[in-house]
Amino acid sequence: MSYLTNEKKATIFTTYGGKSTNTGSIEGQVALLTERINHISGHIKGNKKDFSSQRGLMKMVGKRKRLLTYLSKHDLSGYRSLIEKLGLRK
Repeated sequence: MSYLTNEKKATIFTTYGGKSTNTGSIEGQVALLTERINHISGHIKGNKKDFSSQRGLMKMVGKRKRLLTYLSKHDLSGYRSLIEKLGLRK
């Protein structure tokens, strides 16, 4: 994961989670997973037969979906604002 440096992770958690040290926030975790999903999706487009990366991508998408479900049940306004910021739902 050399494309995701510590500075970039800190920036993501600062933007979505509040502080750079708040790595346990659901919003920050979803934002980080979204960044990783976008990167791997680009890789898969160029390497269609890379099935292990495809499996990892599906696992990350499932984890993000579970986190978003949790967030929607516990903080609906936070869920809606996060979806808006990340541009996940059309």
